[in-house]
Amino acid sequence: MQVFYQCQRCGNCCRWPGQVTLKESDLDRLAEYLNMPVLEFTKRYTDLHPSRQCLILKNKVTHECVFLDGKNHCVVNQVKPHQCSGFPNTWNFLGWRDMCESIPVEAIKKA
Repeated sequence: MQVFYQCQRCGNCCRWPGQVTLKESDLDRLAEYLNMPVLEFTKRYTDLHPSRQCLILKNKVTHECVFLDGKNHCVVNQVKPHQCSGFPNTWNFLGWRDMCESIPVEAIKKA
């Protein structure tokens, strides 16, 4: 059985050092939500991944996501990137439970 976790919007994952990889659909959705052309969004909010194979969201100097506003408010929560919306259910990392406030809400049987 796999446990499904419900996000509590604590914002801790938004402050964890790392990279948020963006899909093309993320770029389109985020730019539209922020009412700007994709090229402008790309220049303003993304960096080239060190592998040079994709774009990533910029981080603030403090390692926080560029879209984290205040303690735990994600400015783009309604259209957040695929990687962000999947955490911690579709992916996570060693030690994530020590910092994430999500709560288990149901067990899902794996087929």
